[in-house]
Amino acid sequence: MASSAKRRAVGSGENPKESDNSSEEISDDDVDSGEEGSDTPDEEISEEVVVDFEAHTISDNDFNGIKKLLQQLFLKAHVNTSDVTDIIIQQNHVGSVIKQAEVPEDSDDEDPDEVFGFITMLNLTERKGVQCVEEIKELIVDQCEKNAAHSVTEQLEKIFSDTSKPVGLLLSERFINVPPQIALPLHKQLQEEIAEAQRTNKPSGKCHYCLMISKTCKEASKNIPARGGAPKEEHMFVNAEEEFFYEEAVVKFHYSVQEEADSCLSGRWSFDDVPMKPFRTVMLIPTDRMPAIMDKLKEYLTI
Repeated sequence: MASSAKRRAVGSGENPKESDNSSEEISDDDVDSGEEGSDTPDEEISEEVVVDFEAHTISDNDFNGIKKLLQQLFLKAHVNTSDVTDIIIQQNHVGSVIKQAEVPEDSDDEDPDEVFGFITMLNLTERKGVQCVEEIKELIVDQCEKNAAHSVTEQLEKIFSDTSKPVGLLLSERFINVPPQIALPLHKQLQEEIAEAQRTNKPSGKCHYCLMISKTCKEASKNIPARGGAPKEEHMFVNAEEEFFYEEAVVKFHYSVQEEADSCLSGRWSFDDVPMKPFRTVMLIPTDRMPAIMDKLKEYLTI
C-alpha cells in the first residue's frame, strides 16, 4: 500500500526531521549577503515533497521507531513503552509499520528503516498480569475516575475484569505529515490479520471490545455553545479518522495532558496554527461495530 504526503520544512522549534531541508529554500540574495535568511528565523518555508509510504511486517529493527511513537502517545505516564514495544514486535503476525517506499541512494538525510507510523492490536485480557499491560489499564481507570462519572468508571472496571469478553488495545500512531488515507488499508489489513489470528488460535485473536487512546486537541480559548446555552468543549482528533471510532464508543472520556506536553503536537503544526490544548481521548468500542466504522472509513478516506 502506498500514499503520498506533503512534507513541510519549517524553522527552529519544529520536528528536526522536518527541518532538514529548510536550507534548500535560501535564495541567492541571502547567500550573497552572508546572512542566509537570519533576519527571518521564524518564517515558515513552503516546500512540498511527494513521499510514497508502504506497510511492512513489524520486525526487531523497528523497536526505536515504535517506541518513539508510543512515547508521543503516553508522554510522561507511568507506562513502560519499551516493554510494550517488545510485545508489539513479538506478536508481529498482527500489525504493520509504515515506511518510505523508496529512499534515493544519494540521500543523506533519510533513514530507509525509519518508522513513520504503525498499527497493531494488543489483547489486554490474555496478557493480564503483565506489568506494562497493567500500567496501561491503571492509567485508563485512574484518568476515568478523575474525568468521568462514577458510573462510567464502574462500567470500565467491570469490562476489564470480565475475561469472557476480551479487550484489545488498538494502537494506530503516525507522524503528523503522514496522510490519513493510509489509515484505510492499514485498518483493513489489521482486521484481516485479527480474523486469521482467531482462526488459528494465535495471540491477539478477535476481541469483544476495542480500546483506543487517541491524541486530541481543543482550542485554548474556545468553548462551543451547546443547546441550552451551556458551554461545550470541542475536541479535534489528530488522526482525523478516529472520530468515527468515537461515534461508536460505549465508553468515552477525555483527559488533559497539558502538564506533560508543551503543545498539542511538536511545533505549530495543526489546525491553522491556532493555539491548542493537548488531550487524550479514551474510547471503548464493541468490535461488532467495526464493520460500520470501516464503511465510514472507506467513504471518508477513499480518494
